[in-house]
Amino acid sequence: MPLYKRHRRHISNLPDHGQDLPIDYNTSPSHQSTKSLSRFSFGGHEKFTFRDGWLKKAIDAILEDPFIFSRDDAFIILGVGKNMATSIRYWGLRLGLFKPADDNPRAMTTSKLGVALLADNGWDPYLEDIGSLWLLHWLLSSDQERGIVWHLIFSRYHDVEFRKSTMLEFLNTQLTQRGINTTEGMIEREFDVFIHTYVPPQVKKGESEETLNCPLVDLNLIRLTPSDSVYRFNVGAKTSLPVAVFGYALLEFLVEKMAHQRTVTLDECVYSPGSPGQIFKLDENSVMAYLEELETITSDAIAIQETAGQRQVYLHAASPELGWDLLRGYYAD
Repeated sequence: MPLYKRHRRHISNLPDHGQDLPIDYNTSPSHQSTKSLSRFSFGGHEKFTFRDGWLKKAIDAILEDPFIFSRDDAFIILGVGKNMATSIRYWGLRLGLFKPADDNPRAMTTSKLGVALLADNGWDPYLEDIGSLWLLHWLLSSDQERGIVWHLIFSRYHDVEFRKSTMLEFLNTQLTQRGINTTEGMIEREFDVFIHTYVPPQVKKGESEETLNCPLVDLNLIRLTPSDSVYRFNVGAKTSLPVAVFGYALLEFLVEKMAHQRTVTLDECVYSPGSPGQIFKLDENSVMAYLEELETITSDAIAIQETAGQRQVYLHAASPELGWDLLRGYYAD
């Protein structure tokens, strides 16, 4: 299991001049339910997953001009198509790397993590370290409002295999139960973007596979068997998932619990919706191994004990700040 092991990926820093995709749905407020508009996010990605270099482009541009995404020539400055510029904005907001400024919603302000990770002097500006991709996956899938589809698929769907039709039915049921009004077409579009975040799309003649793929494809979290159109979660140990990223995710997951309790069960870390075990598709033995590593490197701030035959996680001196310390230590190595 990697603690500070780095996995390098080859990327291209060339400007992305891909073709815009046609959009056949309206995401203006008048076409959304009040609940969907105020709490849940659908559309806005322009049917694109994020690509290598996009998030770095966004952070650099905002640091140079906070009003970049309000400009008519934003796509020219970013070196992409118009729809892609809209998609870059969506993914940066979606990942929490920046947000509208409190004093002017037309301006953007970068988040602490956005600058720490992607600024020129940041931890991993070009996402060359696969640990950064696991971190982005966590950000995408752990947010139950901005990332409701990601959260439902990774945390609420418990079969290992699925077909597209099965997952669409599942999502429709889950959203309906939550009182979220949308359409079958919108759900299908969200699923298509979701699946292409992790599974390479079919490459058209003359197009580069690397240009099209979302970086998170490298995580190998979901596999497709083309012969029968069945997708399968890759459940079990993740040799490329750093313990520091797991620890950061664990502390983020437990932040509300830490306010009023200092003990959680191992099962909660493995099986609870939104837990690292679910988001990273880890089995119980893998989660236990990560916890044992954390016990050592945090000097028992996170500790494992067995009480009455049940393994408990004790958060003696754990806090969200400890998660940041883990990330800083990982990237400093």
